[in-house]
Amino acid sequence: MTEITDYINNDDKALKSQDTIESVQDFFIDVSYSHFAVLDEEVYIGSIAADDVETFDTDKKIADYKYALEGFFARKSMIWLDVLEVFAKNHTNIVPVLDDNNSYLGYYELEDIVKFFHETPFLKEQGGIIVVKKSILDYSMSQITQIVESNNGKLLGLFVSDATVDSVEITIKIALGSMNEIIQTFRRYNYEIISDHNDDNYLKSLKERSDYLDKYLNI
Repeated sequence: MTEITDYINNDDKALKSQDTIESVQDFFIDVSYSHFAVLDEEVYIGSIAADDVETFDTDKKIADYKYALEGFFARKSMIWLDVLEVFAKNHTNIVPVLDDNNSYLGYYELEDIVKFFHETPFLKEQGGIIVVKKSILDYSMSQITQIVESNNGKLLGLFVSDATVDSVEITIKIALGSMNEIIQTFRRYNYEIISDHNDDNYLKSLKERSDYLDKYLNI
């Protein structure tokens, strides 16, 4: 199986702090990167943004703009979800990779990480998606797993897909098991179901009609 570290790239060498802004502008013309890594005597000191470079003086060096460098990076030991989070938080399509000794190893490209994501069982395997919502203080990943497995479901993956100061939304992919029974169990544990489910909607429709009939008969 492919490991995420197989995607560490070195096709383009890191920029140097003593490179001129003019040469860096030329570099970004030839690539589609939003940022790129900068080394100072082989030590990673941050990434320079393509948009920023356009506004810098061409006769100066990267070292003159150290204050503008962005310090994000991924560790070689990071799992792919954490790497994806680095991309998202920093609005970048390139993330430098460092080992545990802070040595620069290369970079991840967003396109490659998305490709890796598509090869994971979460997307590749057949299954159903449920999105649930609960108070940020009350949700539990172990409880979510228990709910799925107690209904004979096989959990293919889950992650926090949205969050506020009050609540979280968790996307869950499930194989096997009765989706409706799993959904009803989540409700019993006070999880709100955010995703739309045909079977679930059918049961809700039946319940609404039954409630209406009860009201009609009691008039």
